[in-house]
This record gives sequence, structure tokens and C-alpha cells, in this order.
Amino acid sequence: MGETDLAPFLKELVRQVRAQDTYDFWSGRPDADLLEPFIVDKKKAREIPVVGDPDLRTLNRINQFYGAVSLSIEQKTGIMATPVLQLSHEGFGRIVLVCGRLVVVSKNLRDAHRFGFPTLEKLAADGEALVNDAAMWIQKFNDAAQAD
Repeated sequence: MGETDLAPFLKELVRQVRAQDTYDFWSGRPDADLLEPFIVDKKKAREIPVVGDPDLRTLNRINQFYGAVSLSIEQKTGIMATPVLQLSHEGFGRIVLVCGRLVVVSKNLRDAHRFGFPTLEKLAADGEALVNDAAMWIQKFNDAAQAD
């Protein structure tokens, strides 16, 4: 799977992963390898313990996913979106994306230890849905989205 085969949201997610690869660990690896950690089917989810703090890799996946949503919103609307994540050590919390004074995405996170999507198609669809929904709110409340 090359980058040209990817949905627009997945291309942005791949860029997020590569941009945060300070040690060139992912350099030269196919895009599918970078997206693989985001795929957590039911079997894989059952194998992930939910005891203790979510691990650093999981937190990175959450941040990369919502970072890609934020940048996709900015590309679509021209308005910068800032993610704000609050997560307890038990894996429960909330992520909001803010444009100016407008909250354009607000999602509860449950079982953050198991953050992922059952398929690549679901990952792309959920990301695009968040971007499109945010763009609708920005269009509806543009003055608030542009306010500082």
C-alpha cells in the first residue's frame, strides 16, 4: 500500500507519525507499517491489559490520531485546531479540539489502553467524520472559530 492508495486522512496520519520519528525508526518503511499500530481488532483488544497507566505508545497513537484530525481541519478550513487531552491513569478522559473559542470536537475516551480501530477503513472513516463534523461547526460559528 503506497501513499497514493491512502485516503486523505490516512495520508495526514502517516505524515504525523513520520514527523514525530526523531530517530528515523520508520524511515523507509511502508505506510502500512506505520498505520498497523492503529488497528486493534476485538481479539487484539482482549489481549491488552487495562491495569495501570496507558503505555507511552498508546498515548502517542492517541496524540497522533487527533493531531492528524487537527491538521486536516486546518487544511480543510484554514483555521488552526488545537487538541487538548485530559486522561486519567485508568484510561478514561476527554479530548477536545478547539478553534479560537469554539470546541469543534469533543470526545469521551474510555479504555484508552485499547485505543484503535478494527480496520483501516474504519480508521479513515472515523478520522474523516471528525474532520467533516468540525468543518460544519466552523462554518456555522465562524466568528467564534476565528476569535482569540
